[in-house]
Amino acid sequence: MQNKLHINVGDTVRVITGESKGQEGKILDIDRTNLRAVVEGLNMVKKHMKPSASSPQGGIVEKEASLHISNLMLVVNGETTKVGRKKDDNGKIVRFSKKTGEVI
Repeated sequence: MQNKLHINVGDTVRVITGESKGQEGKILDIDRTNLRAVVEGLNMVKKHMKPSASSPQGGIVEKEASLHISNLMLVVNGETTKVGRKKDDNGKIVRFSKKTGEVI
């Protein structure tokens, strides 16, 4: 069973705690089993790569590591907000901003 999350791939989020606190980025990938998300340009780590056919040189590559979803907050119109769910006129469940009430 997949978990329902307050964020989706492509959303802009702000880190609310940890080393990258206050920084914003776009979600690239979500691991629903471990409740972790990869955010563009945040939580950068250096990974040592062995030489391979795709990169014959190998070396040290800097890439994004995942952050726990509880440390991320959705940004709508430049402002962080909690996320709620409600049914729209067609009976479809949509996310809405609890601060402004607008549908996301």
